[in-house]
Amino acid sequence: MNTRVDHSFIRCKLGTRIALICALAIGASAASGQGPVQNAQGLDRGAVLNHLNAALGWYRDATNRVQTPGLPSDVVYQDTAQNLAMQALRLAFQSANAEAALIDAANRSTAAANNANQPGSGGVQPANYSQMEAQVSAQIANLQSEIEALDKQIAGSAASKRLALLSQRDALQGELDLNKAMQDSIEKIASFAESSETASQGLAGTVNTLARSVPEVLATSKTASVTKAATPPPKSSNSAGLVGQALSLYDQVTAMHELDQLIAETTRVHDAAGTVRSPLRDNLVATIRRGNALMGSSGSQAPPSAATLPPASVQSEYRSLTSNFKQYAAALVPLVQEMTVLDQSRSNFADWRRSIARESRGTLESLLTRVTGIALALGLVLFLSEIWRRLAFKYVRDQRRRRQFMIMRRIVVGFLFGIVIILGFVSEFSSLATFAGFVTAGVAVGLQTVLLSVAAYFFVIGRYGIRVGDRISIAGVTGDVIDIGLVRLYLMELSGPAVDLYPTGRIVVFSNSVLFQATTPLFKQLPGTDYTWHEVVLDLTAAGNHKAVQDKVAAAVNAIYEQYRDDIERQTSSIEGRVEFQITVPGPDAKLQFGDSGLELIVRYPVGIRKTSEIDDHVTRALLEMIDKDPELKSAIVGSPKIRAVVKG
Repeated sequence: MNTRVDHSFIRCKLGTRIALICALAIGASAASGQGPVQNAQGLDRGAVLNHLNAALGWYRDATNRVQTPGLPSDVVYQDTAQNLAMQALRLAFQSANAEAALIDAANRSTAAANNANQPGSGGVQPANYSQMEAQVSAQIANLQSEIEALDKQIAGSAASKRLALLSQRDALQGELDLNKAMQDSIEKIASFAESSETASQGLAGTVNTLARSVPEVLATSKTASVTKAATPPPKSSNSAGLVGQALSLYDQVTAMHELDQLIAETTRVHDAAGTVRSPLRDNLVATIRRGNALMGSSGSQAPPSAATLPPASVQSEYRSLTSNFKQYAAALVPLVQEMTVLDQSRSNFADWRRSIARESRGTLESLLTRVTGIALALGLVLFLSEIWRRLAFKYVRDQRRRRQFMIMRRIVVGFLFGIVIILGFVSEFSSLATFAGFVTAGVAVGLQTVLLSVAAYFFVIGRYGIRVGDRISIAGVTGDVIDIGLVRLYLMELSGPAVDLYPTGRIVVFSNSVLFQATTPLFKQLPGTDYTWHEVVLDLTAAGNHKAVQDKVAAAVNAIYEQYRDDIERQTSSIEGRVEFQITVPGPDAKLQFGDSGLELIVRYPVGIRKTSEIDDHVTRALLEMIDKDPELKSAIVGSPKIRAVVKG
């Protein structure tokens, strides 16, 4: 039992030592994150990171920032800019890795010298957490095996030995719990150490972290996948509309502004690289001078510094100088190459900007030309509108007809204005034509009646069309036209006996499209005429002197007709001037015919539409007076004379 206790004591001491090692490892890890920012060679860690961050930001802007306006040359300039940006960033990382190696090596040397100079310091190295964790795991496995063996012994032992075995088992269980706690602490420390690996690696770790943010630049050729900004297809600003040209000009101005910013940003990256280059160049020059000093001049006598050194020391210093030269050159050469690539990239951006500037001047000239053309076209439309207005007021005397011409003038001028605006502002005429086709089809279906009425309006006001004041008959309605609109016409309704019509006090409204309806005929007077036909009907006996009766009645009607003959003949002359055929001058006409009741004498005569009642009254009075005075007529006529309209309605 004493041996078991001694082993347990030894394991407890070993566990204590491991815990002490863990504490030292934590202290060493915390101390390793601190170091001098600037080393003996003058290399500045902040300047290196500033240069690398500036190069990263510039690379992203150079590959994605410029929104190309779609010129044919943009593809070439953009591809060149992306290739130069990738090349410059590779060189920047190559130089930064070499600089990080120099700075981290100097920091480690300084830290080692400080640890050596501290009293009682043995140069503690970071702990190997994997090895420590393996040792503790092995101890835990051994303890578990021993506890299982004791459990078997306790199960088969006598009562006198069971108490001692239980004590050993409790001691081993306590040691197992301690080792498990130590294992948990070591796992946490190891996890924290892995998460802070970048900080413990110094500047090189930071550079590697930045490099992982641009895998497309630093990846191998097999896995590299460069995503290039999509360049819009080239478009011609001359063929575009006013809106397209304005947007194109805005894109070009924006692209030039972005290129100006990229040129300035390229200059800043170039200056940051120059800041890092200065100490490297100074160290390289110092190394070369030291080598020249060791080599001596071209004369036979060696310099005193080299003569006093033993040969082994000279060889050792040459090896040191060679190693330093390679390290400095590994950092300086890619840095100088990067600055050269930056100069090329800046020149590419400047050429790109000049190309866009030339195109923008052409776009601006085309835009101004189009604006001038639109202004001239609108001015021409306004000039024609003014001529139309003056001609209408000069030659159209009728107020209603003049108003109709002015309405048509507004419609035509508005249509021409729309055409000018559309042709000036729209660039995609094919899309416009398709859209207009669908819109026109929808409007034609939805406004079929309205459009038909508008089309009929121009027929209504045509050469032989309807005028205000005309008496017309539509669908059994007779009336005088009082107004003709673009889609409707208005009638003052007339009603009454067949020979005498009078206003009913109502207005009848018809759509102009009624003109195209075959089942609804429209009747109107001949252009320039204002008369209709009436007739006097007399029933005659079979034994009377029919010839004498006919002559006397015709003479009476002619006597009344002579009072307004001149007006009827004037209207007839007006008709002959409007139509291309000759019209017989209207006049009274008497004839005998058989009717339903026997022999009839019919005398037709023209009457003015506005004077039908007056003329019919004169004819009636003249016939009654003549029949009353002439017994021959009274005996030959059966019943009373009747006056009726020849044209119904």
